[in-house]
Amino acid sequence: MNEGTRLRVGVIFGGRSGEHEVSLMSARSVLSALDPDRYELIQIWIDPEGGWWMGENILQELLAGKRPNALTPVAILPDPTRPGLYRLPAQGSENAAVFNLGSAGNLDVVFPVLHGTFGEDGTLQGVLEMVDIAYVGAGVLGSALGMDKSVFKEVMRAQNIPVVEHKTVLRSAIEKDIQSVLRQVEQVADYPLFVKPVNLGSSVGITKCLNRSDLMEGLIEAASYDRRVLIERGLEAREIEVSVLGNDEPIASLPGEILPSREFYSYEAKYLDGNSALIIPAPLSPELSQRIQTLAVEAYKAVDCAGMARADFLVEKNPTSGDGLYLSEINTIPGFTQISMYPKLWEASGLPYPALLDRLIDLAIERKADRDRSRHEYHRDR
Repeated sequence: MNEGTRLRVGVIFGGRSGEHEVSLMSARSVLSALDPDRYELIQIWIDPEGGWWMGENILQELLAGKRPNALTPVAILPDPTRPGLYRLPAQGSENAAVFNLGSAGNLDVVFPVLHGTFGEDGTLQGVLEMVDIAYVGAGVLGSALGMDKSVFKEVMRAQNIPVVEHKTVLRSAIEKDIQSVLRQVEQVADYPLFVKPVNLGSSVGITKCLNRSDLMEGLIEAASYDRRVLIERGLEAREIEVSVLGNDEPIASLPGEILPSREFYSYEAKYLDGNSALIIPAPLSPELSQRIQTLAVEAYKAVDCAGMARADFLVEKNPTSGDGLYLSEINTIPGFTQISMYPKLWEASGLPYPALLDRLIDLAIERKADRDRSRHEYHRDR
């Protein structure tokens, strides 16, 4: 690319996920902070049904509660010999032709600002790998493992990283014999118990259960979002988060502490009421801060993350043994709203928001260059 040429960055937001609205809020912050002198920004909205759309000021109209009028239906073909965005025929059109948008649809980097299923779980990353385009964030493996709370915990156990006692059950088991599931789940620990969809974020579908009635309702609620449901011991704990940045040599930010406005850090406490407090840096001993940063980087490497992730920890207020520290989860596309912890932690660590976005795009290009070094053909005579 010639000096002075702007990178064409496709910012993808929305998505077929329970976190669609959160994605719009994150995308607003990202688009407002990316330098227009450095980047040519292409807005790509994935609607709640999964349709892809391109157009001017899509996000602004969506945030105003309107469905944009001037929309072009588009798609990325999983074919590296046909790069860029393609215009699709309108629904119901007799013309079935698919048109290459040419220079208008070329992308140098994709910045997925998608949370939850079909965006953060490795599915979109797989498409972008197939089309051979640089993209911000973790690859297929890191995204899938970070999203899957159950398998993630098992990987952490294998790495001797402490996680809370838990059990995973299937939706089919809940539907077939919920009483049997209740008895099994109650063996995990005493109440309270937390019930969560395995593959979802932003605290969507999570229930704190104080008794069997709560547990039954929580299992049914979580199972409405995912075919697998995670149940874990409830802790009276502080919620500590740390941001991680980098590819092969990641670094961790200062830890921060969340003081939820509600009983736990729910969807409403994160995004709606605006009353949760963030304390940066978290009031921790230097030793515990260092241990949290070390474990965050170890977990990041263990699941082969890239670009960015936020690691969430729980610190028991009255631990029965040890320091009471547990890794809860890793978020490979953390929230990017003005009140989100990921960018705030980096800002407190000396990396302002616009510079953070520049760094993430640089890391995406670096990661693709590393992928391009891998051979995809086998020659017996070598």
